[in-house]
Amino acid sequence: MSANVIDVENLCDFDDFEEQVEIFENAKHHDNGNHVSVHSSGFRDFLLKPELLCAISDCGFEHPSEIQLESIPQAILGLDVVCQGKSGTGKTAIFVLATLQQLEVEDSRVRVLVICHTRELAFQISKEYERFSKHMKNVRTAVFIGGRSISKDEETSKQKRPHIVVGTPGRILTLVRSRHLHLKHLHQFVVDECDKMLNQLDMRKDIQEIFSRTPPHKQVMMFSATFSDETKAICKKFMNDPVEFYVEEKQLTLKGLQQHFISLHEHQKNRKLIELLDALDYNQVIIFLKSVHRCIFLCELLNEQNLPVTAIHRSMKQNERLRLYQRFKNFESRILVTTNLFGRGIDIERVNVVINYDVPENADTYLHRVARAGRFDTKGLAVTFLANKSDAEILNEVQEKFEVSISKMPDNTDQALYI
Repeated sequence: MSANVIDVENLCDFDDFEEQVEIFENAKHHDNGNHVSVHSSGFRDFLLKPELLCAISDCGFEHPSEIQLESIPQAILGLDVVCQGKSGTGKTAIFVLATLQQLEVEDSRVRVLVICHTRELAFQISKEYERFSKHMKNVRTAVFIGGRSISKDEETSKQKRPHIVVGTPGRILTLVRSRHLHLKHLHQFVVDECDKMLNQLDMRKDIQEIFSRTPPHKQVMMFSATFSDETKAICKKFMNDPVEFYVEEKQLTLKGLQQHFISLHEHQKNRKLIELLDALDYNQVIIFLKSVHRCIFLCELLNEQNLPVTAIHRSMKQNERLRLYQRFKNFESRILVTTNLFGRGIDIERVNVVINYDVPENADTYLHRVARAGRFDTKGLAVTFLANKSDAEILNEVQEKFEVSISKMPDNTDQALYI
């Protein structure tokens, strides 16, 4: 099936549309998702601890996804791992289960360190550790993130003496430098959404310094849905003969996700958004914008329309951000307005609609955003507003890179396709 190339000339009659965007032809969309809904192998085949199997059963998981099936056996053997998997296919569970399987808790030393790029993701990962370790005695997990009192984190490290630490690189490095967090007995060093952090020079420097404070012999695992060749090379510098799992770019989009665009002028976005929220049947929806200012403004506008909207962005205090995140995750709010802060890693199982009010800056960011819907082989809908030539070019880049067809939004959308 050929990709639906966006004809920028027919979007709207823009004065600045001087050139035709390159038309991408012969892009084939292969229906080859990573999630295995019915598989002969189960989690029991990994020979996990009974306590872990019990927790997996409590969560209602029966069969591992394809990427879990391939990588968990290698990870629990203690091998270094570079792992790429589609968003929504359970990458977090790979390192959580692998590290818990190997964890020994007879002492009070930090054995596992997980670093990620946002506070919300760190909080979410810590909850996953709590969920999967609930039948394991005396496993202690701590989360250290910026935006909170450093003295409280120092006290937590001293009093709780965690076996597992999850956090953002800046706060972790501060605790290590002040000797309130000791990593000399570390067994596993994990970086989630590694492409985001290793491609940003400041974060990479922090990670390198933290890494230098850990033992030379340890397991290193790095995960993301997107990897450039440069990122792959950087990852390997931290590792010793790693096992590598990659996905072809054309297979990265989610199987059950319907993707459409709407062409309009910038000043028409608010009206069209309200029309969509009124017309669509959604469980929860995430609306992405390009800046904090636009996020705040849109939230206020939607609240004036009596829509129950929550906004989360970087300008908020940390406690407020986590409170609102938990509120949305608990289904106490159905509409979230946010920035790229929520574009990676965040797993809200009831989200089935994503709206790109503003087009993201590149194809990879688009992929991460829309993957908040349609996770774990469920159905979902992604709608992108195109307001200018640049927007159309980025969407064409998405279609070419991931070999996915993004069509014009139909007047009537069958809810059975995304619910």
